[in-house]
Amino acid sequence: MTTHATPPDKILIVGGGSAGWMVANELEHAWAKYGVEISLVESARIGTVGVGEGTTPSIRSWFRKLGIEEQEWMPACNATYKCGISFPDWSTVPGFESYFHPFYSDIDTELALKFFDNCNHRRAGHNVPAHPDDYFVTAELARQQRSPVPSRPLGFDHDYGYHFDAALLGEFLRERATSRGVRHIVDTISSVELAEDGSIARVQTADHGSLTADFYIDCSGMAGLLVQKALQEPMISYKKYLRNNAAVAIPTALPDTENISSETVSKALTYGWAWHIPLMSRFGNGYVYCSDYVTPEAAEAEFRDYLGAPAADSKALHLAWEPGRIENHWKKNCLAIGLSQGFLEPLEAAMLNVIQFSIESFVSSFAEGEFTDRHRVSFNGGVNQLIDGIRDYLQLHYKLNSRQDSDYWRDCRENPELSRYLDALLQAWDGDGSFDEVMRSQQNIQAYKRTSWYCMLSGMGRYKAPHREPKGSSDKYVAWLRQQTAPRADIFYPHATRLKQVYTNKN
Repeated sequence: MTTHATPPDKILIVGGGSAGWMVANELEHAWAKYGVEISLVESARIGTVGVGEGTTPSIRSWFRKLGIEEQEWMPACNATYKCGISFPDWSTVPGFESYFHPFYSDIDTELALKFFDNCNHRRAGHNVPAHPDDYFVTAELARQQRSPVPSRPLGFDHDYGYHFDAALLGEFLRERATSRGVRHIVDTISSVELAEDGSIARVQTADHGSLTADFYIDCSGMAGLLVQKALQEPMISYKKYLRNNAAVAIPTALPDTENISSETVSKALTYGWAWHIPLMSRFGNGYVYCSDYVTPEAAEAEFRDYLGAPAADSKALHLAWEPGRIENHWKKNCLAIGLSQGFLEPLEAAMLNVIQFSIESFVSSFAEGEFTDRHRVSFNGGVNQLIDGIRDYLQLHYKLNSRQDSDYWRDCRENPELSRYLDALLQAWDGDGSFDEVMRSQQNIQAYKRTSWYCMLSGMGRYKAPHREPKGSSDKYVAWLRQQTAPRADIFYPHATRLKQVYTNKN
């Protein structure tokens, strides 16, 4: 007979924002039936960062699980749809100056297999078409400014993500959680007191006095009030892998609300890269860079010059962080979620996945039988593996770059600090053996799947000079590929049409 661990009777979440309120909604959904008392305390003086943010498709499953429809949350958060991410100017290889990272779905299967085959033929020296943009329907959707939502049933689920205002998402989730019984406390934490066994005993607040719980969740952001400061869990720096540690964000107006893009743009600049995220109300723009190579003032000047007149009257928001993570996200009677557990950088919009994975895994730990320390060890290992897998995939972007315009890009490319897993994947791609065999050996380690690795490696033009001519015309083959993707793209709503449906609640 299986016994199930009982969730903590009383939980206190310290910190709000999108992370804190995601946690509150997840716990209320999972544990309301047990009568768990959930409270969240946040300071009115600490604002959340409302820059444009993108997601991967995994967030869709979370909204579905909670029964939150797109027509409910998207208008509240100025949200738009996301088909994938384009990467202009990371590469200078002729024909590979830009590529699109698609969200893979069953509609791509037939052409994706041809893409994988051609990539491996190209690795072997054959001059065959191997640019990912020619093979994936979502790349065509982005080119045509279409949404990833089909106008008729496909017989399978088509994956996609979203763009949204992170501050507005936090507000939406707050309203939803409090309407379902989560207690909201607006106050400032003055101190954290520990029990004799080193666990958290209580938090002291300025106006509400002592707040106690059976379990505490640290969503205090980079301050790390509970896990990092009170419980002394150190941050492990990943600066040797990922150099970027700062960003400047400057919003701009949408030039045309009838033709909103359905892609995130991650464009390489002199000392890093710029994100462009289309929201319903504006563009979210940011320049991610390394402060070892450029000052915040110089980075802002370069970014304003790049954005031009639309940014002239917009205020800049400067952000800074140390890339890395903690080792023990669940420590004693406390769990770190969000920036308190670490941060790598904004590239590929992956860190929201860490929040979702962490809180869902935490809840699952109480459904696997009698709870023991084994669950905590397993949980921490799983979160660390996810973050480290994301780290490897992000670092490869920089390792593959072929720019020569600054020491920043040359140093990123020549950086010898790679995990053994990333080093093995890169050597396998550059070598004559099977890349897929090495990928299969890491299938339980890496956070990204086959399509993502192939798209980046091929999209950046990571090939030796071809020495074997193709059997047929490359131009004709690419034209044939477009003849396959274009009609399939017609199945999907234009982005503006779909957004109008969602915002007027007509479907």
